[in-house]
Amino acid sequence: MNVIDRLTFFASLYKVHENPERGMWLLYITVFVLSAIVYRLGFARKLPLLKNVIIYVLLALGCTILTFFAVFLPVAEGLVVAALVLIIYKLRLYQSKKHE
Repeated sequence: MNVIDRLTFFASLYKVHENPERGMWLLYITVFVLSAIVYRLGFARKLPLLKNVIIYVLLALGCTILTFFAVFLPVAEGLVVAALVLIIYKLRLYQSKKHE
């Protein structure tokens, strides 16, 4: 079985098989940004600055593991879907509160 056929969309988009270092960094940045968006839309609360920094540092550490999974598993694609669902939810919630 060919490894290139098993790559996910983002891994093949960033050409992880041709230039692994650059591709993995781009994949890491994608996973981190999408994770931060999902966190902010779904779970974030008003916290002091230091606590926010700690949360994002731990999120960055966790995204290193997710990046390795994202090469062959649809991690980034799942984060895109989660972000879209949360964006739609927030828009509907805003419209509902505005209507009332």
